[in-house]
Amino acid sequence: MKTFCADEQKRHNPKGFLSSGAPRPNPEKPERIERLLAGARAAGSSIHRPANHGLGPIAAVHTPEYLEFLQTVHGRWQLIPGASEEVVPNIHPINRTGSYPASAVGQAGYHMADTACPISAETWESACWSAWAAVEAAEVVMSGEPAAYALCRPPGHHAFADVAGGFCFINNSAVAAQRLRKSAARVAILDVDLHHGNGTQGIFYARSDVLTVSIHADPVRFYPFFWGYADERGEGAGLGYNHNLPLVRKSGDEVLLEALAAARSRIEAFAPEALVVALGLDAFEGDPFGELSVSTPGFARIAEAIAKLRLPTVIVQEGGYLCDELGDNLTSFLNGFGSVA
Repeated sequence: MKTFCADEQKRHNPKGFLSSGAPRPNPEKPERIERLLAGARAAGSSIHRPANHGLGPIAAVHTPEYLEFLQTVHGRWQLIPGASEEVVPNIHPINRTGSYPASAVGQAGYHMADTACPISAETWESACWSAWAAVEAAEVVMSGEPAAYALCRPPGHHAFADVAGGFCFINNSAVAAQRLRKSAARVAILDVDLHHGNGTQGIFYARSDVLTVSIHADPVRFYPFFWGYADERGEGAGLGYNHNLPLVRKSGDEVLLEALAAARSRIEAFAPEALVVALGLDAFEGDPFGELSVSTPGFARIAEAIAKLRLPTVIVQEGGYLCDELGDNLTSFLNGFGSVA
């Protein structure tokens, strides 16, 4: 299996975020790339640099207003006397149906859901290359490879069409799915991250050509709090094309595999022609977020179950934070996926 990643993805280096109101170091660090590359190599994957695919594949799932904001806000922010080094919102609209502000401060509140997605001078470049890794993996799969791995960092599944959040700026899984739609009439996205893929759900919520399925920790007391419940089924043309499987926190391998069986059943009923796996290794029992309890061998079992769908598959990296086993968990997943003939 080929892995796609670019050195430019390391340049985004966020300093901090607020957790329960307290300032903490941001865990979405460039070192994640080195750990994950080591894990991919250990699984026998060859590493490739993606091409620059331009703005088109990104603009296919994000609004031009939002993309202009991401490109320009840091430079504008630095013109504010006494502003912080990174763009961090400090005010949010209670709804998004009012007027669009001209100020960088107001736009930051409009386009950034939380403090976990600070924007620096390097963020836009890194986010674009992360998305292009997903595009490249999709292109390889469309050309006949059974699967490819996009080492996307920054991650993407909390990014909506016009909102950043949860360490995410461009929704790489959505970009990959939309790219696959060039040759596949129906695409399924299966998100197995610790956190619900609220941005991915939002982008496709009213569409029937992309099925979104997410297995994640119950959001009733956990990020992203406002999305990820079982009764969220889609709307309009997309009603019945979104399926959430929230798990009790600290659930381990067997519980997740049981949910995965239900997810596979829904995916099979959709009869997709291609699959995107939004891979979150933060479901690991030793991950710094620590809210699910998947073991390292458990990731191989998860991958085997997904591979048995026998669909052309783009694996897109989402969460999974710095711990000794991060690379091993990716190796386990990729080996498990490759073990299914």
